[in-house]
Amino acid sequence: MQLEIITPEMNVFSGEAEAVQFPGLDGSFQVLTNHSAIISALSKGEVKVNLTKAFEGTDGASELIQLDKSDNKVIRIDIKGGVMEMLNNKVIVLAE
Repeated sequence: MQLEIITPEMNVFSGEAEAVQFPGLDGSFQVLTNHSAIISALSKGEVKVNLTKAFEGTDGASELIQLDKSDNKVIRIDIKGGVMEMLNNKVIVLAE
């Protein structure tokens, strides 16, 4: 699935993911490829992304992305809240 994580200041991440775990208002939840359509508010916490291939870095936002030391296909991004939408295998996260 295609994933985009955007803040008011920049595009933090754009790429292909197999699974994404979010900090929801009522607890964490995960979406996988071909998940049904969903919109959810997000709380402060960490977005964990399981990529389809090894992380190669991004322009400008690399300081916000933490690479998992044990798996170069997993990245973590801290957010202060926001909203996510998944529709037709595309996830858009508007984060603070």
